[in-house]
This record gives sequence, structure tokens and C-alpha cells, in this order.
Amino acid sequence: MRRSMTILVVAALAVATVSPAVAQRAAAPDLYPAVGAGTSVLNHADLLGNVPEPAWYEANIPFVDVPDREIRDTYYYRWRTYKEALKYTGPKDGWIVSEFLGPVGYSAPNGGIVAAAGHHVYEGRWLRDHRYLDDYVDYWLRGAGSGAKPAVDFLNKNTTDWAHQYSFWAADAVAARAAVDGRSQFATDRLPELIRQWQRWSPQFNSDLGLYWQTPVWDAMEYTASSYQSPDPYHGGDGYRPTLNAYQYGDARAIAQLLKARGDGAGAVQYDQAADALRTAQERWLWDANGQFYKHVMRDNNPNRTKINDRESIGFVPWYFHMAPNANSAAWAQLKDPQGFAATYGPTTAERRSPYFMRDALSGCCRWNGPSWPYATSQTLTALANLLIDYPAQSYVNKTDYLSVLRGYALTQRKNGQPYVAEAHHPDENRWIYDGQGHSEDYNHSTFNDNVLSGLLGIRPQLGNEVQIAPLAPATWDYFAAENVPYHGHNLTVLWDRTGSRYGKGAGLRVYVDGQLKVSQSGLTSVRLSVPVRGSGDLPELVDDFANVTQTGYPTARASFSYNVDPPTKAIDGQDFHLDVPGTRWTTWTSPNTSDWLEVDLGAPTPISDLRVMFYDDGGGVRVPSVYDLQYRGTDGVWRDIPGQQRSPASPVARQVNRILVTPALTTDRVRILPRRSDGGAVGITAFSSVRAPVRGLTASVPESVPVRAGAAVETTTTVAATRSLADVRASLSVPAGWSAVALTPSSTSRLLPGQPLVTRWQVTAPAGLKLGDAVPVRVVATTSDDSGASTGLASAQSVFDPADYPGVVWDDTFDSDRLWAYRVDGPFCETAPALRVADGVLTASSSGRAGSVLAAPVNGDSRGTAVVVQPRSFAGSAPEDSLFLGQTAGNRDFALAWFNNAGKASGVDVTVGGTRRGDEATGGCCATLTWTAGDRLAVVLRDGQLTSWIEHDRRWSLLRAAPVGAVVDPAVVAGWAPGLGLRLDGGAGSLVIDRFTVLRRA
Repeated sequence: MRRSMTILVVAALAVATVSPAVAQRAAAPDLYPAVGAGTSVLNHADLLGNVPEPAWYEANIPFVDVPDREIRDTYYYRWRTYKEALKYTGPKDGWIVSEFLGPVGYSAPNGGIVAAAGHHVYEGRWLRDHRYLDDYVDYWLRGAGSGAKPAVDFLNKNTTDWAHQYSFWAADAVAARAAVDGRSQFATDRLPELIRQWQRWSPQFNSDLGLYWQTPVWDAMEYTASSYQSPDPYHGGDGYRPTLNAYQYGDARAIAQLLKARGDGAGAVQYDQAADALRTAQERWLWDANGQFYKHVMRDNNPNRTKINDRESIGFVPWYFHMAPNANSAAWAQLKDPQGFAATYGPTTAERRSPYFMRDALSGCCRWNGPSWPYATSQTLTALANLLIDYPAQSYVNKTDYLSVLRGYALTQRKNGQPYVAEAHHPDENRWIYDGQGHSEDYNHSTFNDNVLSGLLGIRPQLGNEVQIAPLAPATWDYFAAENVPYHGHNLTVLWDRTGSRYGKGAGLRVYVDGQLKVSQSGLTSVRLSVPVRGSGDLPELVDDFANVTQTGYPTARASFSYNVDPPTKAIDGQDFHLDVPGTRWTTWTSPNTSDWLEVDLGAPTPISDLRVMFYDDGGGVRVPSVYDLQYRGTDGVWRDIPGQQRSPASPVARQVNRILVTPALTTDRVRILPRRSDGGAVGITAFSSVRAPVRGLTASVPESVPVRAGAAVETTTTVAATRSLADVRASLSVPAGWSAVALTPSSTSRLLPGQPLVTRWQVTAPAGLKLGDAVPVRVVATTSDDSGASTGLASAQSVFDPADYPGVVWDDTFDSDRLWAYRVDGPFCETAPALRVADGVLTASSSGRAGSVLAAPVNGDSRGTAVVVQPRSFAGSAPEDSLFLGQTAGNRDFALAWFNNAGKASGVDVTVGGTRRGDEATGGCCATLTWTAGDRLAVVLRDGQLTSWIEHDRRWSLLRAAPVGAVVDPAVVAGWAPGLGLRLDGGAGSLVIDRFTVLRRA
């Protein structure tokens, strides 16, 4: 029955439970995917050793046994590093695969770096749980990784989205992944995005040559042999390279293959033709017939398109994608040549005969002109496997060479005698040369296990209903095994046992599918067998509502005590590993308390039904607790034990999942855990999660941003939609304590049908004490009687700038008259001031070269809050500087200015105090994406020690950056500085034109 109006104040319902009848119907989701029928030949526990959470490996990885101990140990080590690199970023983007264990400043949102994304997909395609790569692929194609980025030098000025920050073989990797898991529909459903990804490299395509150019540093390669031959050794001279051209070739072939799989043979033709044209152009321009190698060709000041003399390991990349013709196999002679790429810990990244070999390579990171680089080594091994298995026989390299390079690669991955991978290794000495503490550990920038599975053991995935087994392992080996390899929804086992005594299954090569023998032969010759795809194999979606990878905003974590390098936010950072450097844990080491607590504040009430804890235990001062309690905070502020707990295991265990099912489900905004040791010692947690299963076929959404003003009410809407008919669907809007949400239209329906969403209007009221720029979560929760799950959508309700809150006009220059004489002209950029002219109601800045200055208004700010607003008419169109600066200034040595760079499409903050430029502690970090269009206004507000920068588009103000300038300078001092407008541009283009410059203060 529909009601004309439903009123729901969600903040008053901070604790609730779902219907017990619903909760009892549904089984809790499995912790891990089911392995299913297979063989049981290998001793998995012995092979894994002492890894945390061994059940994860048992459920996910293919188990491998080879007689080479170094290769075997490295294989299991690299699965550990891959697991460490899995990072849960939140409900929106889910899982990504990180490159570094800790964050770096040049990554995409939540820590993704596209440089090694192709490697990540190739390596992770062998995991049984497909959800990791489903999310990761979508992160780059549909999610935050596909979004806009500033086109600045630090982040690649050539491109404007994160998925093109570095070279990336996206479509090829997605198709290669589909060949393993058999879920081709996942790949074909993403064809529009894969095609868009391929097409967006077109600004770097030279149609006259038919080739793409790339800057070497954006191939992830600084200081290459080719780079040293340019005026800019760090970036490298822009050039036509075997990398991006091969990647685009591979992607075009993959797109064509996926189009054919979808039944669109006609659509595939243009991509096959594009690939053919790329191959022809690469043979013409990049293949050096005399040097028998693919080489870099400088783009600029090179009218004859002369190739560099030096061979670089990137010349092997075309074989990675089967791009190189059979006739070019002589290139591989360089792999074994002592003056080529051969090295004990190689291959090298540049040939030894190059005059640039290892130049400055030992003077500091990072140079790719000789050092052994796992990124390139894994590419070379994949290319070599393709040559040996898929190409006609040649006389330059053989299986023995493959094993030799792979074994050398395994030996490279050692430190102090233990498996270890960092950024780059000395080619001739047993030491890593680029290995920054707290930065390079377990560096996930390459493959190894894919090289073992698809190369050494010869498991060659196919998009069709078959697999090829073509081992590169030597026939002299007595045994090897790959057990229960996830393949097309089945378990594939490959055993080689020369005498039959190793595995007891008979002599020779045997291949099993789901534990059933399918192939038996005496030798290691290649064989193909049918392995049809079995179902979709889709696992249920799961969401972790506690995760906050940025460790800012909500959810947030607090604790009664934390060791100084083990803050509580590390327990909910989306990662779970047990390393000392860097760490991802909360501990109470050195706590004076006999017991402590860790609290997660969700910001707004959220369903809680499946809690998971990983306890840290270093075997020394931090040990697993003896007991632990779990509590929630009620609406009265009192902490109570969570009812209905079902714990598994019953007592806390270290380094594996401790799971607590809550039946019936509980809705609350805060949860805390109280772990205690009987001896009162320190405890730790590496991961604390609240896992939720959304309702299948039900989505709930709310606009991502809900702009609010302190003490005022605004309207927003929620939308609940279904892909199947669902009964008794209800929506609620959860807001923080002190807020209210009132439904203005019905928020439930007895039957929700596909195509007929439930849309509810809500009135949301913020408390009067909300600070400018503050943001809190607002969550729509949708439930149904057909399913015990809960589907949610998350928004950020943010206190936004409104000039009406700053009614006092301190200074207003409409440039109807020339008042330039009234301004103080500062020169914080140490540059010539631009020519300034006031005429026709505008301020115009122009210059024949780089110029910049700041106009300080003849007034002071206000301690209650100062707003500086500017209305640009047009930017200059110059590059790299085409910028405005707004804020407050006391001269060239003291200022707090937000910058808006139209050329780089970026915005950030500069803070200098006493002539010293301050970093992230004052600026809040870099950078925000700036998209300015004519008519938009820009503003900066300095209030309560915080600088916030804003852009107004279509009468709506949006936050760009928030900088805690009060952390480095007294807010009262800043308030006395003059409001300023800075203009900075490069010559040879147009002019910066300003319509109005206004300074406002609060009442």
C-alpha cells in the first residue's frame, strides 16, 4: 500500500536489526571460492611453508612442483607478494592490484599505477577468485582509474586520464585473462571501453609514419640508452618505440578477437587491418636490418628517421604480442651474447656494447640503461616462450635458454638468501641497486608465475574450448607438476613423471581435468585437449564497509592506544600483510594499559552482519590475544556487546581469518573490538572488515555529492532499481548523528519491477556546527524480503562555499576603471611581471615569455573568514603555465595561494612561510583535476586555519582542495595578510583576461 508521504529520521535509528526470518534463510557467503573436484598429488602445506592465511592460497592458486628449488620457492614467494598487493579500495571500485605496498604521490586515485597493469592481469589471471581482476580491470576501464588526471609534467603532460599515464596493453591482457577463466562475456561486455582505451592513444599517433610515439619515462623507463641521446635524459627524447606500438598492435588483435567471439566478424576487420598496418610500419621504421633488432627512433630533429645505434631490451617486446615476423628471429641471438643482454642476473635492459650501458646506474634510482629490471625480464620471457612455442623452429635460442633465463630471474629475486623482489638489480652482482626501505619491498611490477605456468610448464590458454600443453621444461627433468590450475571453470592438472615414482600416477606426461585423466603420453611433445567452459563461474559480490584506503574521512578508526608507527587507520586500509616495512597494522606495542580497544566509525548507520579480523603476531612482543569482545555504540552513546555472534574459530587465532557472523544483522554507526592477552601484553590487527553481500539484482544509488550548508536543509534523491522482480523493497537514508533525513515521497514498494525504479525524495538537514569543506557519508540502504542482503549507495554530504555566507564586501574590482596603482605587486615566482592593462571592463595580462606576479589588494583579510573570488573571462592558452593564483599574501616570503593551472587541468596549493616552501603538511597534497569553462568562477576561502579552493560551474560550487595551512602558520597571522590575485603565463599565445576580483568576509 502506497502512502502519500513517509517520514523517516534515520539518525534516530542508529541501531536496528533485520527480520530474523530473513536472516535465517540465507547462508553466509563462503570465505573463499570452492576448489571443486581435482587431483590430490602434491603436499600443499609443505609447498606453501609458513605463509599467513594458507587457506587463501589453497583456494586460489595453482600448486606447482619442479625440481629446481630456486624456481619453486620463487613461485610461492611471488604468490605471497601478489596477495600483499591486493588492495580493497571501497565499495565503488572494489579491488585493485598495487605496485608498491605503500602509497606514492604519482598514483591514480586509491593507489593504482597503470604502468604494470598488464603484468598484474597476466599474473592474476591464474587465481580462482575472479573478483580481484574483475574489479581491477573495471577500475582502469570504468572506474576511478579511467578518470581525468592533470596533464602536468609530474603526471605525464601528454595525457589527461589515469589509464594512459603510462603505456598499457589493456585489451590484450583482458583477452588473455578470459582465455584462462573462460568468462569471455566479461571481456566482450567491456569492448566499448577497450576500444575507447585503444583510440585514446591517437594524439600520439603519427599518421605519416603509421606509428605511435611515446616518452620513455611514460613507458615506465627513466634514463634509458635512448634517453641519454636526447636533451632530457630523465624523460628521454620522444620517440617511436617497439613498446607502445606493440601494445597497440596486441590490443587491436585482441579487440578483433573479442569482436569475433561476440559474433561481430565485420567489426573485427578494421582492428585486424589496423594491426596489419602497425606491423608494416614497425618493420619499415623500427626494424634495423643491419643490427637485426627493433630500435628506438627519435621523433624530433630526426628528419631521416634514423634509428639509434643501441639495442635495448624493449626490442624483444614485439614477440610478446606475436607481432614480429618469423624472419626476425635473429634478434634473439642478442639474449645470449656476452656483449648483448646476457648477464648472471639479467637480462640487462641495454646491450653491453652500448656506450650508455650502466651510465650513472649506481649513482641513484632509476636508470634503465643496463640494470636487470623484473618488468622487462618478465616481458622478455613471455616473448621468448611465444617464439619457442608458437613460431617455426629457429637456431638462435631453445628451451635450455628459456630455463636459463628463468632460473637467473629466480636467482635475482633474493636478498640475504631469502626470496625478495625490489625495483632493479645489478646485472653482474648479487644485490639490488634500487631498493628503498619502506618503498621497494615485494615490488609488484612484473610477472613470474605466469612465466612458470604459461612458459616453463607450457599451459597455453585459449579463448576457445581447449587448452594447449607445450612445456618448455627440459626433457631431462625427472618430474614437474601443476595441480588444480583454475581453467575455464575446471581444475587442470599437468604431471610429468619420467619413471612414475614421483607422483605414483604412471610414467610420462599426464593431463587431468577435474581429477579425470584426459591425456597420457610418454614424451613432452605438445598436446591439445578439449576443456569446454563450464558456466559463468561468477562468485557473489561482497563489499567491505570498513575499508578506507586513503585513511582520510570516513570510515575512520580510533584506538585507546597505538604504537607510533602502527596507527588504527592501518587496520582498515584495505590491505592485509604481515611485514614490518612498510606496515599495514594497528598494534598496542608499548601500551601502558592492560587492555585496549580499536574502534571503527562508519560516519552513518550501516548494516553489520559479517565481521572479519586478522590478528598480527610477530612471535615476540606482539602476540595473538587470548580473548576479544565486540561492541557497538547505541543511540544513547553507550557501548554494548554485539548480540548474536557466531565465531569461527571460537578462540582467536593469528594470521588467519577470525570470522564473526552477526545474526540477525545489526545496523550501527560504530563498532569496536577489545582484544586482550591474559598476560596483559601487546596485541595487533592487520585487517578489520565488515563484509556485506548486496541483494542480487538490486542497486541503490544516491548522487555522489550532496552539497549542504550548516544548519540548513537540502533535498536529494535516492534510486533503487532491480534487474529482477523483488518483493517488499525498502529504502532508508542513513545520516550521521546530529543530522536528519526525512522522506518526502514513498520509500518502499510491495513489488519492484525491472525498469520501474523506486525514486525517493529526501530532505537532509545538517547541524549548525558543520565546518566549511567538511564531508560526511550519507548512505542509502535498500532491502527486500526476497534476500537477506543489503544493497547500498554512498554519497558525500559536504559543507560547500556560498558567497551569501560572506556578505561583507572588503574589495571589489570590476575593472571598469584602472585601479592597478592601488595593488602591491609581489614576485613570488622570481619571474618578470606580465604586462597588465585595464580596459573595457577587464584586466588583461600578457607576455612574450614566462611571466608571473601577484596583485595584493590594499586591504587585509578577516579573522572570521575571508573569501577571495575571481571571475576569469578567458585563459591564455599557453603552456605549461596558464595559471591563476588566489589566496592571501604578505609578500614574496609569506603566502598561502591556491593555484589553478588551465594548461595542466590541475589545481593545488602553495604555502611559503618565512621564505621556506612547505609541503603536504600545509598544502594537503597534490592535486585536484581542474575543468574550467567560460563563465565559471574560482574562489579561495581562508577560515579557521584552513584554505579551501573552489570552482563554480552552473551555479554550483565544488571543492577542489583543502589545505591545513594553520599547521605551519598561526591563522591569526594569515588573516592579516592581504588577499591576492596571481597571474602566470607563457608567451607566444593569448592573454589572461579577468572580469572581476572580489574579496568578501563573514558577517
